[in-house]
Amino acid sequence: MHDRAATSTMRRAAAAGRRPDGLWPRLERWRGTPHAVDLLTAGGCFALMSLDIPGLARADNALTGTTATVALALGAATLLPRRRVPWGPWLPYGVALVFLVWLHELTLIQFALYSVGRYRGRAAGILACGGYLAVACVSYALPNWPAHRGETVSQFLALVVPVGVLATGVGIAANRRDLVLALERQRAETALLQAVQGERSSVAGDVHDFVGRELTLLAVRAEVLSRRARGEPWERDFDELSETARRAHLLLNEIVVRRASGGGAPTPGLEALPRLARESRTAGNEVRIDIDAAAYRQSPLRQAAVYRVVQECLTNAAKHAPGLPVDVTVALTPERLRVTVTNPVPTTLPATAPVSAGTGTAGMAERVHAMGGTFDAGERSGRYEVRAELPARTAP
Repeated sequence: MHDRAATSTMRRAAAAGRRPDGLWPRLERWRGTPHAVDLLTAGGCFALMSLDIPGLARADNALTGTTATVALALGAATLLPRRRVPWGPWLPYGVALVFLVWLHELTLIQFALYSVGRYRGRAAGILACGGYLAVACVSYALPNWPAHRGETVSQFLALVVPVGVLATGVGIAANRRDLVLALERQRAETALLQAVQGERSSVAGDVHDFVGRELTLLAVRAEVLSRRARGEPWERDFDELSETARRAHLLLNEIVVRRASGGGAPTPGLEALPRLARESRTAGNEVRIDIDAAAYRQSPLRQAAVYRVVQECLTNAAKHAPGLPVDVTVALTPERLRVTVTNPVPTTLPATAPVSAGTGTAGMAERVHAMGGTFDAGERSGRYEVRAELPARTAP
C-alpha cells in the first residue's frame, strides 16, 4: 500500500508546479542519464586540462594556444563513448598515453584509468595502471621532462604512482559498487516476478476451485435428469451434457496451473473482511468497513480479488502506518465493483524499518488486472489510497 517508488516522480512534478511534459522535466530526466554523466565528465576533464594550455603553447611542441585547445578538446571527447562500446574505455586510455609522452599531460590519464577500472573491471584496471606506469617511466627517461612534473626520481614517482593507483582504485571500487547494485536490482526484479507468478497461481487455483465446483454440480445434475428421462427421446441429450461437463472439468485440471501447495482452500470472499478488520484492530489499526449489500451477490472470483486487495492493504498499513485508522469501502455500480482503502500518511517514520519485500502492490495489481480491472495506488491530499475497480458480474 505504501509503495512510494511508483508515485515519487509524480510527486516531484507536482511539488515543482511544472507540467510533466514541459522542458524542465525533460531536463530533469536527462540529468541523471549516462549520456549526461559522460558529457559532464568530458567537460570537466577538458576544463582541468585547459589550465595547461598557456604552458603547452610556450613549450617546444609545435603547439599554439589554438592548436593546444583543439588537441585537448579532442582528447577529452574520447571519454564520451567510454561505456557504449566494448573498446570505449581504452580509447581515452590510448590517447592519454600519447598525451603523456608528447605533452607530459597527466589529467586525461586519471579519467582514463578510472574508466577502465569501472567499466572493464579489476583485471583490466590493474593492467591499464601497469601500462601507464611503464609508459610514464619511459617518458621520464626521455629529454625535456618538465621540472614541475618531478625533477628527481623520487619526486617523479611521488607524483606519477599516486595518480595511477588512486584513479584505478576508485574505478575498481565503483565497478564493485555497480555490480552490487545490479545484483540488488536483479533480486528485486526476481522477487517481483515471483510475487506476480504467485498471484497468478492463486488466481488459477481460485478459478479451478470455483469453476470446477460448478462443473461438478452440472455433471451430477445432468446425470440425475438423465435417470429421470429413461426411455424419453432427450435421455441421450442429458447423457451428452453430463459427459461434456466431465470433459470440461478434466480440461480445466490440465490447463489451469495449480498452486505450489497443490491446491488448498480457495481465497475467501467479502464475508471474511470483518475477520481481517478484527485482526488489524488487534495489531493497532482501527478499521472501518463499508460494504454495499449488493456486492455480496458478486461472483466468488471477484469477491476473492477484493479480499486480496483489502488483506494486502491492511498488512501494509500495519507495517507503514501503525496505529492509524484505515477506511475500507466496497461499492457496486451497475458496471463496476470498486474497492477503496485509505489511511492517513504517517508524519513520522516507525522506530524500526518494517520488514517488506516490496512486492505486495504488484501482487494486488496482478490479481485485479487478471480480472480485467484497473488498479491505482498513491498519496492524495495527505492520505494514502489504494483503488481497484473490477467489472461487475453477479453470481448466478
